Amino acid sequence: MRTKTVFSCSSCGYQSPKWLGRCPDCNSWNSFTEEDYSAPSTGTKERVSLYKDGPVLLKDVVARDEDRLKTNVPELDRVLGGGIVKGSVILIGGDPGVGKSTISLQVSNHLTAQGIAVLYVSGEESVAQTKLRAKRLGESGSDKLYIVNQTDLSLIVEYIRKLKPQAVIIDSIQVIFDPGISSSPGSVSQVRECAATLTQLAKTTDTSIFIIGHVTKEGALAGPRVLEHIVDTVLYFEGDRFAIYRILRAVKNRFGSTNEIGVFEMGPHGLSEVKNPSEIFLSERPSNVSGTIVTSVLEGTRPLLVEIQSLVSRSNFGYARRRAQGFDFNRLSLLVAVLEKRMGLALEAEDIFVNVAGGIKVEDPAADLAVCAVIASSFREQVVMPQAVVLGEVGLSGEIRSISQVLTRINEAERLGFKHCILPKNSCRNLKVSKSDMEIIGVSTLKEALDIILGAKGAMK
Repeated sequence: MRTKTVFSCSSCGYQSPKWLGRCPDCNSWNSFTEEDYSAPSTGTKERVSLYKDGPVLLKDVVARDEDRLKTNVPELDRVLGGGIVKGSVILIGGDPGVGKSTISLQVSNHLTAQGIAVLYVSGEESVAQTKLRAKRLGESGSDKLYIVNQTDLSLIVEYIRKLKPQAVIIDSIQVIFDPGISSSPGSVSQVRECAATLTQLAKTTDTSIFIIGHVTKEGALAGPRVLEHIVDTVLYFEGDRFAIYRILRAVKNRFGSTNEIGVFEMGPHGLSEVKNPSEIFLSERPSNVSGTIVTSVLEGTRPLLVEIQSLVSRSNFGYARRRAQGFDFNRLSLLVAVLEKRMGLALEAEDIFVNVAGGIKVEDPAADLAVCAVIASSFREQVVMPQAVVLGEVGLSGEIRSISQVLTRINEAERLGFKHCILPKNSCRNLKVSKSDMEIIGVSTLKEALDIILGAKGAMK
């Protein structure tokens, strides 16, 4: 078999006989890496033979609800769409030390406690090291949990066919190699072919496979982009490894919504669920201080109350800085322009910093009004209305636009003890609120909203 050298793009997998500065397929710069490549002489017939069923008419297919394996971790089950679908392939990515291996081992123990056989393939740790990590997590293992230290894909496939587990965990895909490919582990060819083989095995044996993937310094999954297209579900762990809270977010899910998140707390005994994240995110909020406000954002079906902070100070340089943590920078620039044009705030020489406390990334446009209010509060050194939740999308003309699922947000705020809710006037129409002490204040313009939030003027029912 003749071996040749090719250059592969680490972003999309495009191959070239020579090095290129820019990938012609995905336009990435300096993404080509050199690797040995040999065209596989066998394997095509074996792969084709795995497909037992031929084409059928769609109208003849009997739709049935797939049985899901419950992990007994409600936060993870919610993100997955209700549990693990049999035969699905789930890719878990995240920064080093964020908790990928930890949650995988915890899920393994939860599944084996239900009598489900699990094979944990540890390519980066020995069996003894994995046992030490399990003891630290307070898990002793069971008769259904098998652990092996192996990186050869052909042997891993043999183990799966011999043990016939219902769930397999690969830790991690970057160290697994196919002996039929001459390139080194972690290369574009190895990651692509190993993931394709594991996915094909999962579909033909109804084995659910978790694949742990490393990320690059830019935060993207290492390896070709096709890796994310092959698998059924892609989960990302967000959060700093030095912080105690982790957010598990689905960016792709063929069997559920991609809007759900799971919140975990990292402790000495592993990851534990945060059943009420709103209370956690607001627990350290200061009182009687300008530049802080509370809003409600939707993450799937779950409303989250988060604190938005802002600091506005005179710039010492010729160019004012704008920084946002957890909020879209382009959206921030737009809202600052609206405040300058429609409200007359002189922000052109001010440094503006906006932060969403707790490590949450806010994409809900309902947080626009809160961001505007918190910037104005810090600029004017005025404290916002106490015990108030601010909701609303801000238009370029300074109008406050309606938002979705208002009642869900209001009920969450009321449950946590908030007394006032400022929201778009159009969203107040046909709003049926049960008997409560929550004061609903409708606003239609940004000026009207800021007068109420910062001046605590009368409510407009």
